[in-house]
Parts: sequence; C-alpha cells; structure tokens
Amino acid sequence: MKLHAIAILLFGFCLTLNAQQSNGDVMDWEKYDPPSTLVVPEHPTTRAKFPFVDVHSHHWRGLDRAYFEKLAKEMDELHMQAMINLSGGTGLSLKNMVDSAQRYIPGRFIVFANIELRSIDDPEFTASTVAQLENDHRNGARGLKIYKSQGMDNKDSKGNRIAINDPRLDPVWEKCGELGMPVLIHSADPAPFWQPWDEQNERWLELKVRSGRRRADFEASWEQIISEQHDIFRKHPNTTFINAHLGWFANNLDTLAQLLDAMPNMYTEIGAVIAELGRQPRAAKAFLTKYQDRVLFGKDSYNPEEYHTYFRVLETADEYFPYYKRYHAFWRMYGLDLPDEVLEKLYYKNALKIIPGLDPDQYPQTN
Repeated sequence: MKLHAIAILLFGFCLTLNAQQSNGDVMDWEKYDPPSTLVVPEHPTTRAKFPFVDVHSHHWRGLDRAYFEKLAKEMDELHMQAMINLSGGTGLSLKNMVDSAQRYIPGRFIVFANIELRSIDDPEFTASTVAQLENDHRNGARGLKIYKSQGMDNKDSKGNRIAINDPRLDPVWEKCGELGMPVLIHSADPAPFWQPWDEQNERWLELKVRSGRRRADFEASWEQIISEQHDIFRKHPNTTFINAHLGWFANNLDTLAQLLDAMPNMYTEIGAVIAELGRQPRAAKAFLTKYQDRVLFGKDSYNPEEYHTYFRVLETADEYFPYYKRYHAFWRMYGLDLPDEVLEKLYYKNALKIIPGLDPDQYPQTN
C-alpha cells in the first residue's frame, strides 16, 4: 500500500509539473530568450567604415583558386582588406599556402607559421626549430602563431606539461625578434573555465554546451599559465607579442591596462571577446581610446555574418542588442561609438605598424 500511495503521489506531481510548464509557470532557464520589446534606434552594420585587417583568422585546407576567389568576394563585402591566417603550419605546406595566396589575392592573405613541440626533449629540438622558423620566414611566413595547446595540452616525453616559458623555447622568441616576426599567442582560456561549474559561474551555459572546456581539475591554474605567458613577454623585450583575446582580461580592463603599461612589446587584439566590450561601453571606449596604439582587430573563427556584430559594437551608439552566440554571452550589448581616429588604428594602422607583408598602399593615406 505504501508503494502504491507513493506512485500515486509521484504521478500527481508529474501532472502538476506538466500543467505548470504548459502554463508558463516553470521554464528551463536555457530556453528563456525572449525578443526585446525595447524600441530604440537600430543601425545594423554589415560593412566596416574603414578597410580593416583581421589579425586572427584560421584557414587550413582547400586553399585553391576557387577558395581564394570566394574569400576575396566575402572580404570585399565586409571591407576587409587583409586577413592574417594563423594556421600556416610549417615547411612545404606553408610555402604552398603563401604561394597560392600571392598568386590569387596578393597582399591580402598573410600567413603565420606554427611550431611543433612533440619533440621538445630531443637534444636537437631548439636548433632544428629555429632553423625551420628561418626557412618558413624565407618562404613567406610573416609571423608565428602559438596555440593554447602549448601550456595546456602539449606534453614532453615524460608526460609533463610543457610550460609556455620553457627555456628551450627562448631562442625561438629571440629569433622572431631578430627576423621581425610578431608572435600572436593564445594562452589559457577565460578564467571561469577553471572555476566550479555551478550557479556562481558566469560561463555555466558555455561549459554545459562545450563540456570539454571545463578546467576546474586541470593540473595548472589559470593564474599560473597566464603568468608563464607574461614571463616570456618580459624576458624578450625585442620581440613583439600580440596577446590574443585581450589576454583574457576583457572583463578586467584595469588590469589589462597595467600589463600594457608594464610591457611595451605587448600588443593585443579583440578576437572572440567583443561581447565583453559590448556590455561595458563606457569603460571599453575609454580603454580603447587610451590604448588606441596597442589594440588590433581580430575575429578568430571565420564567419562573415558574425563580423556585423563587431562593426555594430565598435562603430554605433546602438543600445541593448544581442550577441550571435548566446552560450558566449546571454547578456545584451551596447555600441561604443568609437571616433574615427581610434577606429582607423584598430582596423588597420596598428597592423601596418607591426605585421610585415601588408601593403600600405592598399589603405587610406592618413597621418
């Protein structure tokens, strides 16, 4: 009788819950995403005000004539004058990519090389890596991209994490400085990925959708990985570093400002963090105005329609508009309405200053 009574109670509870859900009394938070009823001026922006350089893009395969012709058409529609492909690889594949780009869209597709860390315990690793970097530079690589796997996933022969500031890599950073190759480096991920996955974590939804990004039990803390990155910036002042994704300090611009002040060879870019800037329009505008000579435009994953949100945040004074990936940002955003002087530096002038291979004649000739 007791089990029968419990079953009846549970059945009744389920009926009540279903009735509440159908009436809107109970709703899954993840599904709650109503369109705003706010009526304010809107200025959707599908084309940048000035020609721009995307310093953070990834293209791996199929780089033939048809691919480049399609890419050039999309770039023209966005007003993108050039992009930096950070996935150039090394050796013959890099050379072929550089040659194809130069053949089909000269001056508009700049390639950065990558290095391989799996053999870091080999006594010849440092010398061979530096030699390969020199060869890639001769074959047209104009910079070096370091992925977040270095410092997180790459292991040595004993299974130990390879730190970003491993001394065996010092000659690589020095060689980049000698060759005038900027290093665009992505280290770690947003700090909340290391925090408990619970109701206090602002990235809860993203960590549910992309559970592989959870790092709460990772062997190295977020602070440790970031400090290793900053260590190489300080140790190699003659090398230019571009700290990807605003160095994961887009939610703490005061600290980012202190880092820029302390390390004059560090630049940064806004790839994948436009939602952070868009929710703090006054602070972000003040920051980008003060550090207008140190920040570059970047996007990361290549999707033409997503650039529209970047343009709208940077160029307009629009209020309360959505981001294109809710699991990245469940909040609404606001335009920064940046002045032309700041936009020009962000879009192309700073890139022309530190990235070789860009043709200055393809951009407005302003002071």
